[in-house]
Amino acid sequence: MSRRKPPAPWRKRSAPQRSTPARRMGSGFGWARLVFSVLLIGFLGASAFLVAITRDLPNVSELELSQPRLGGEVYLDRDGQVIARRGASRGASLSVDELPDYLVDAVLAVEDRRFYDHMGIDLRGIARAMLANLRAGRVVQGGSTITQQLAKNLFLSSERTMVRKLQEMVLAWQLEQRFTKDEILALYLDRVYFGAGAYGVEAAAQRYFGRSAREVSLGEAALLAGLLKAPSRFSPASDLERAGARATVVLDLMYQTGRITEDERINAAETPIRVARAASTPGSGYFIDWIGEDARELAGDRETDIVVFTTLDIDAQRAAERAITAIMTDPEQARGADQAALIALSGNGAVRAMVGGVDYATSPYNRAVLAQRQPGSAFKAFVYAAAFEGGLRPEDVRDDFPIAWGNWSPENYNDEYLGPMTLETAFARSSNVVAARVAEETGRGFIAQLARRLGIESNIRVDRSMALGSFEVTPIELATAYTAFANGGFRAHMHAIERIESVDGDILWEREIPLDETVLDQRTLSWMRQMLETTARSGTARQASVPGLVTGAKTGTTNDNRDAWIAGYTGGLTAAVWVGNDDFSPTDRAAGSGPPAAIYRAFMSEAPQEANVPATWSEPAPQTTEEEERRDPISSLLSRIGLGEG
Repeated sequence: MSRRKPPAPWRKRSAPQRSTPARRMGSGFGWARLVFSVLLIGFLGASAFLVAITRDLPNVSELELSQPRLGGEVYLDRDGQVIARRGASRGASLSVDELPDYLVDAVLAVEDRRFYDHMGIDLRGIARAMLANLRAGRVVQGGSTITQQLAKNLFLSSERTMVRKLQEMVLAWQLEQRFTKDEILALYLDRVYFGAGAYGVEAAAQRYFGRSAREVSLGEAALLAGLLKAPSRFSPASDLERAGARATVVLDLMYQTGRITEDERINAAETPIRVARAASTPGSGYFIDWIGEDARELAGDRETDIVVFTTLDIDAQRAAERAITAIMTDPEQARGADQAALIALSGNGAVRAMVGGVDYATSPYNRAVLAQRQPGSAFKAFVYAAAFEGGLRPEDVRDDFPIAWGNWSPENYNDEYLGPMTLETAFARSSNVVAARVAEETGRGFIAQLARRLGIESNIRVDRSMALGSFEVTPIELATAYTAFANGGFRAHMHAIERIESVDGDILWEREIPLDETVLDQRTLSWMRQMLETTARSGTARQASVPGLVTGAKTGTTNDNRDAWIAGYTGGLTAAVWVGNDDFSPTDRAAGSGPPAAIYRAFMSEAPQEANVPATWSEPAPQTTEEEERRDPISSLLSRIGLGEG
């Protein structure tokens, strides 16, 4: 086995060779290639990521300067006063040139001071916002430009993610390439939300100040600009003081950025801002809820705001709400009843007032149109009208003595029976026995037919108890049917909408006026008015009589005082009032002559009266006390001693 010899001691190792310039150059190129490869990969990765997040973004070139409509509704009363606004609303599109300079300056001072200096993304503004947020330890400023906000409002969701922010920047850059600065600002002001359902500066100006954005003052412009940060929080419709304080902040910013002078700032801050209030009252929500769906259906498919011209009289509505509130919030007058409803109609059936409950905010259930309750003696008007058509007369006499048909026997209120009396007295005193006798004599089917002819639409149970109103009706049905006694004997076609227009004035729908339909002959009408007015002067409805105005009315009270009613006419209006409890529990003897009569009188005393009695109807002259006593001594005597209820 051979062994390797060790090197000779005199042999030296060669020194290492130094690198040549060529070798150094090759090494440098290697590093360059590495850096280039990394940059290339990073660029390709960033490009792929950018393509991925922008692949599904919309094409801004298809965006139109004109705005789509949201389809909100504005409801006006019979005199053109705004009752309510429902749904989101937009006004007309305005260019920047059409707006006051201080309105534009106010928006820029708050939202984007360098709007005309950047290309959609403000790096300086982003840096300033980041610094402010770091100092505060929380988000106190945003770095988004107006263009970015427009991109978000038009195309993106409100989620806070890096991807969404990058998409926003891409779209903002594209918008800057597609539109001029003024067009971008106009688009933004046209579509941004200002609170209270108003989208766009024009809709906001109309909503808050009742006039165009072209006409707002400096203080109003500052208030509008101040809404952009938090529309709901700073809305003057909910908190005018807070909105005013925010407007002062905007005025200070405008002064600090040189957009207004010190004098202009002080004058604007000291000038009170008056916010336009809708003419409606809280209870008008019952009416708007009731007609809203019909209005939208009648207007048809649309992408525009509509104006709904209604029949409501806002003064009558206020009177109705005040009357119900005054009586029902007084325990002594409410007598154990928790709820009430009132519906008032003009002679042609136009709804002038509607209150569906004591408090809309706590109970929006509309009892005026939905509550099915027994009308009690208020139904007797149809019993006697049918009897007069069948040949009976007010002076005919019937016995007010207990009577029975098989196992059914009508009972008078408080079990009081007064013997023979005229039909007029029986009606005024609300005798159940006489009403039942008259119904049997006239024919129950004939009575039901007349009630339907006048406007009762609910199912009428045609049995002996029908004469005493033992089936269910709604207040609006009863008021509609009673209107024939007030308007000359014509069928009242109940309605609440006259016409619907677009915001541009185009008529989308208009009510067709139906032909007059006579439902009561003049003899029957004359006798019914005579009896209703006697009842209001000296009968169970005397607490509802309004001094100086002809009133005809009939009360109604059901078993255990569960339902209390009055229906009648005064000064051209016909109204029905119901009082009771939603759970059908008995009240504390709340009869028709109690809370309903008090509400009726309070309402009719304050509501605007209407001269809607047809020219063919001749109003009978009011009778003096002596004439009344000669014609009906029994009724006059009973009135003085206070007997009768119903």
